[in-house]
Amino acid sequence: MVPGTGGRVTKYFANGEGEQMSIFDAAMKYAKTNNPLVILAGHEYGSGSSRDWAAKGTRLLGVKAVVAASFERIHRSNLVGMGVLPLQFAEGTTPQSLGLDGSEVFSITGLSDKIRPGQEVMLEIQSRDRESKSVSVKLRIDTPIEIDYYRHGGILPFVLRQLLSK
Repeated sequence: MVPGTGGRVTKYFANGEGEQMSIFDAAMKYAKTNNPLVILAGHEYGSGSSRDWAAKGTRLLGVKAVVAASFERIHRSNLVGMGVLPLQFAEGTTPQSLGLDGSEVFSITGLSDKIRPGQEVMLEIQSRDRESKSVSVKLRIDTPIEIDYYRHGGILPFVLRQLLSK
């Protein structure tokens, strides 16, 4: 979103201008307005990350979903364990091919109490000029136990609820 900068810089769009700032500062501003965040990513999202801390940091920044071209296997699992929804674009679809610039508002439809591993859901995208489009994405919660983890907000809340119910 900010060519020529490192991975710690983004644009803050709530003011309509796309002000450049650190990812942390933008996330804190969005948190003050209870604005959930979505990460748009390319191939092998999470490769080279510091494993579970990368997913913890993502959750602590207020990210609710990551939509990627593909995921590094363990990072995808760690995202689910932290209660972050991993979604995968169809082959050949990327944020660039959709013409996204980060100013869009995203909604995810098709999630219900009956979600199943690998199902298709819709990513609804509304641009700043109020144009809308829908893109089918794959839910990358891959196993039934991961569904339980996600429903509880992550593995720790799941385990705590299990202990408290005994």
